[in-house]
Amino acid sequence: MSGASATSEKIPVHVYGGPTTLIEYGGLRFVTDPTFDPPGAYPMPLPGDHKLVKTDPSPVTAADLGGIDAVLLSHDMHDDNLDRAGRAFLAEVPVVFTTESGAGRLGGNAQGLAFWETAELWRPDGGTVTVTGVPARHGPVGCEPVTGDVVGFMLTSDDLPPVYVSGDNAALEHVKEIAGRFAPVDTAVLFLGGARLPFAFEGALLTLDSAQGAQAARILGARRVVPAHFDSWAHFKEGRNEIEAAFTEAGLANRLDFAR
Repeated sequence: MSGASATSEKIPVHVYGGPTTLIEYGGLRFVTDPTFDPPGAYPMPLPGDHKLVKTDPSPVTAADLGGIDAVLLSHDMHDDNLDRAGRAFLAEVPVVFTTESGAGRLGGNAQGLAFWETAELWRPDGGTVTVTGVPARHGPVGCEPVTGDVVGFMLTSDDLPPVYVSGDNAALEHVKEIAGRFAPVDTAVLFLGGARLPFAFEGALLTLDSAQGAQAARILGARRVVPAHFDSWAHFKEGRNEIEAAFTEAGLANRLDFAR
């Protein structure tokens, strides 16, 4: 099932398992939340013996991606968004856009973006791409002291439709804020999967589930939705089948592009 169209030809997107996505936009190549490690258990920065479990290998290595102009890193504190190989990869790219707190931890080429803050990148043809940090929240209201800060991204350019990358966002109210400034969004890379952890926030959602993803697509007026971050980790509760079912029920199945 695919909503691939002229937009997808103009803005190629490829999902490489988990949150790692390659977006080609305005002649520039962006990678989201790089993760390349093999399956295994990753300790969490929380009291107790809690781990994130990666279940499937990454289909690519960092070297397979070729030259990258920028990384869009929603947050740096969780291994399912930035693992060991992903951290090593950051040093190989010109700039890493991430949260303000994450930029302080990472240093080097990391540049923090507050919500609604922008940065400009030169395109090979002499134009520019604007990267805007947009609101995101990695769980229920008040979760930040536990889950940490997170940021989403919007890519815009004068002659291209906008591309939205949600990051690990569980707040539809933030999607509404973003839509108020940028809708319609032609390409929305939505981190779905309905992530939950039984020991955190009484099992509340940490990312959008499939039904909320369909709501987000409608709110944004997205012509194409590329689901990401719904597989390869044990804490995701919904996969491709649930995403397809939710978008079908919402009458939005033709907008889905799994971009494999």
